[in-house]
Amino acid sequence: MSDPETLYASKIKHTGPFEFKEFYRWCYDFLGEETKLKVTEDRYIEKQGPEVKGLDIFWTGSREITHYFKFEVKIQWKILGMKDIEIQKEGQKIKMQTGSCEIKLKGTLVRDYKHQFEEANWKTPFRDIYNKWVIPARIEEFEDKLIADCNNFLDQAKAYLELEGQRGGVIQI
Repeated sequence: MSDPETLYASKIKHTGPFEFKEFYRWCYDFLGEETKLKVTEDRYIEKQGPEVKGLDIFWTGSREITHYFKFEVKIQWKILGMKDIEIQKEGQKIKMQTGSCEIKLKGTLVRDYKHQFEEANWKTPFRDIYNKWVIPARIEEFEDKLIADCNNFLDQAKAYLELEGQRGGVIQI
């Protein structure tokens, strides 16, 4: 069995205006281009109310680092009370959304994801020896990289949402 190790768990939360479709695309593109993760959408649940809607979105991102290591990132979006608004920006009306957006991220370093040490039962005890004595510096290097990528994504997403929130005054809700 592969040896997953969760190294990172954090979240950001934003309440106020943001452009959902643009932010959604930005997050997907950032994860693919900046962190080189292959992102898949596992679930997209929309709850429509009379004037507002909520969304629960679940993504998985993965990236093979070597024949032995893989990054895996789980991202959960929770958007509550989202509704359409218009803002005034430089004399132009811009359509946006407002609501509460929370993004939780969990980063995992998966070791032996190809199950190389399980091909034969006699190899299994050597996995611990390999991890502890042969490649500890590589493990630390990949742990640091995964944590940095996760931090960078959440920091950039938070900055994006804060910038969106400062775009202008609301004229119609």
